[in-house]
Amino acid sequence: MRSVTHKILTVSDEKGSVSWYFDVVLVTLILLNVVAIVLESVDSIRRPYQELFDLFELLSVIFFTMEYILRLWVANEQEEYSTPIWGNLKYAASLLAVIDLLAILPFYLPLIGLDLRFLRILRLFRLFRLFKIARYVKALSLMNGVFKEKKEELLISFVFTLFMLLITSSLMYYIENEAQPDKFSSIPQTMWWAIATLTTVGYGDVYPVTGLGKFLGGVIAILGIGIFALPTGILASGFSEHLAKSKLEAKELCPHCGEPL
Repeated sequence: MRSVTHKILTVSDEKGSVSWYFDVVLVTLILLNVVAIVLESVDSIRRPYQELFDLFELLSVIFFTMEYILRLWVANEQEEYSTPIWGNLKYAASLLAVIDLLAILPFYLPLIGLDLRFLRILRLFRLFRLFKIARYVKALSLMNGVFKEKKEELLISFVFTLFMLLITSSLMYYIENEAQPDKFSSIPQTMWWAIATLTTVGYGDVYPVTGLGKFLGGVIAILGIGIFALPTGILASGFSEHLAKSKLEAKELCPHCGEPL
């Protein structure tokens, strides 16, 4: 029974199978939940249909809870989680299982009497239901592979960005502190200006007024474009490599048996 349940819960490309129909129902329910969360934020829609929203939330939580429990139960069917109890706990700590848990958590936490202000924040966790769709989107698997492969390059670019942020904040503080002690009162406060400038957002609430400060601000704004283009280029090359690899693997497989040629 556990083996059959595992096959149903496993993503299937075979159209018309029980697993395929389950996937369709689950993805549809996830998308409807996202639509409900968006519509519920509109007072003119929420007030007259509050009972309907509550009923839909209850039915959704029941469905997602049953799915979560069943996935924990059948986890032992997978080789990496084959050890009883320990394998189930290991699966519960996996990314997709944590997302499944966070998707239903906001419904159950009020039952233990948590602060209402904290619960309002937890309601945002319902958006994690959208991430449950990750099992069914191959593009997300591709993104995961790219991030894993390029993690060292991305880490280096992130450290470099932090280094530039510290340098630019320090320089601008010593240049502008005398002219604007209220806006550039310390290096940490100056970091707000540096972040806005390096990201090329530039809110305009804090800006240099001295000649040297304006010159440095212009240089930093130009550098900011290059700094944030660096991780973009890394990810773009990673996607290209993965797509090329996928196409090559597809060509080398037999279309009938799926075995390598």
